[in-house]
Amino acid sequence: MASATARPGRVNEDFTGAVPGAAVLIDGAGIPGAESVCRHGVSWYATRLGGTLLGLLALARDQPLRAVLADAIEQVTSEHRHSCDVTDPISPSASVAVVRVSEDLAEYLVLGDSYAVLDRAHGTPLVITDRREVTISRAYQAKLETVPEGSADHHRILRDLRANRNQPGGFWLAKDDPGAADEAITGSSPVRGLRGVALLSNGASRIVDRFGQASWEEMMAVLRSSGPLEVIARVRRAEARDGTTPDDATVTHCSDLRL
Repeated sequence: MASATARPGRVNEDFTGAVPGAAVLIDGAGIPGAESVCRHGVSWYATRLGGTLLGLLALARDQPLRAVLADAIEQVTSEHRHSCDVTDPISPSASVAVVRVSEDLAEYLVLGDSYAVLDRAHGTPLVITDRREVTISRAYQAKLETVPEGSADHHRILRDLRANRNQPGGFWLAKDDPGAADEAITGSSPVRGLRGVALLSNGASRIVDRFGQASWEEMMAVLRSSGPLEVIARVRRAEARDGTTPDDATVTHCSDLRL
C-alpha cells in the first residue's frame, strides 16, 4: 500500500486498509464550504467509512458487499447526523473500492470513480470503475473554465454539479444514504488465473486514464516489479510535466490472493 497527499502539509483525504481476505480504498470528496455543514471534514469521513467497512468485512464474510457497504454508510452517518448537516449536497462523500477473497472467488465492489483492477495471468486486466460522475461533470467543465476559481459563480456551478449526486439519472457516492450502495458495481472472478488485484484512487489512476503514460497492463507490471510507490512517483512526474494540480494518490496492490 502507498498513499501520498496532493501537497506537503495538506491533509490526505484518501484511506486504504486491509483485513485478512479483504482490502478497502476510500477516496474522500468535498467542495469548498463543506466545513460549514460538517465540522468533521472529508478526511474524517473517508477514514471513518474505511475503518467501519473493514471491521464489517472482517465479521460479515458471507454478507453481500453491497449490504456491507450500506451498513458502513449508515453507521458513519449516525455518528455525525446530530452534529452536522449530513443531507446537504456539499457535505463529505467518498468513492469506494473493495476486494474480498472468499474461497475460490475474488469479489469486487466499486462505487464512484475509484478503480479495482484484476490482474489476469492470461489476457488483459479487468478494469472496474463507475464513469457516471466523469460523464456528468463534462457538461459543467466548460462552464467552470469561464469563471474565476473560487468565485461565487464557480461555487454555484459546483453546487449545481453536486446536485446530481445520489439522484436518479445522476452519479452515486457514499455519503448519508445507505441506499447508494445499491448502485455500486459488483462482480467476481475465480482466484485461479489472477496474479493479483489493485485498488486505486482517481488521483493514482490518472497515470493511465488521464495522462496515458501507461496502459493498464504496464501499470500492473510496475506494481508487480516495483510496488505502489513507483506508480505514485510516476503520477507526480506526469502531473509536473503536464502542469496539472496534484491530487491525493493511493494504491493498494494485493499480490497473493490465496487465503
